Amino acid sequence: MESRKIILSRKSSPTMEGAGVRLNRAFGHSDLPRFDPFLMLDDFRSDNPEHYRKGFPWHPHRGIETITYLIHGAVEHADSLGNKGVIRSGDVQWMTAGSGIIHHEMPLVNPDGILSGFQLWANLPAAAKMMKPRYQDIASSAIPEISTKENCKIRVICGTFDGTRGPVTDIITNPSFFDVSIPPQTDFILPVNPGYTVFCYVIGGSGYFCARNQQTSALTNAFADNNTLMLFGDGNHLAVHTTDSNLRFLFLSGKPIGEPISWHGPIVMNNYAEIETAFEEYENGTFIK
Repeated sequence: MESRKIILSRKSSPTMEGAGVRLNRAFGHSDLPRFDPFLMLDDFRSDNPEHYRKGFPWHPHRGIETITYLIHGAVEHADSLGNKGVIRSGDVQWMTAGSGIIHHEMPLVNPDGILSGFQLWANLPAAAKMMKPRYQDIASSAIPEISTKENCKIRVICGTFDGTRGPVTDIITNPSFFDVSIPPQTDFILPVNPGYTVFCYVIGGSGYFCARNQQTSALTNAFADNNTLMLFGDGNHLAVHTTDSNLRFLFLSGKPIGEPISWHGPIVMNNYAEIETAFEEYENGTFIK
């Protein structure tokens, strides 16, 4: 088996989005197309309501999927198709914007003031960019958690691990999305699809994402702790090792699309003419199909 090697490692960086939400961006527009089919990952963990209470008022999306994974707190959402509800601790919302949707996402302030979660944007291929919009709203209780023989815990949101399939299904780029927790003093091997884009984002503790040198048992790759993003080269597995700390990270993989990307704000298409059309339709009221 060939272990994946780290080709990029860095900390997420502070930025501001929406009506004034302070968050950390792991990757985004400037990284295109390295994370194909993924476009952006934002980390909005905060214990200060002033950092997030203004939320994300009404805005459009076309040509992408937005995936919200909430660790703690609650976010209210509503859209132009009449859908509305609340995402709560442990829940996932996988929204396929497709041909177009207008929505808002407004954090609710808990008594403890903590909001903790992540939003991932994933691209759609040209043939699916104008598909009918849809939601997959997944309650925390519907997400299976596997305990491995190494006492690792894996929440399987999308994709399959060791025969257990996540509740998010029928996604074109065949992604895997796991929330992985590893105890101290543990070696763990995570199988991955060769040729797929793979990245991890550490959200707690620390560890090493690497293989051991067979002759010296030395660790041959990078140490990573909270807020560290790692993009990996090709291979059929990911090796992880912990020493004195627990480690928790988000694992993402997906089949690259390999098409041109034209991205402006919340719209991602294949060329600028399609971007212009989307914003013209938004202005003249024909955006929703």
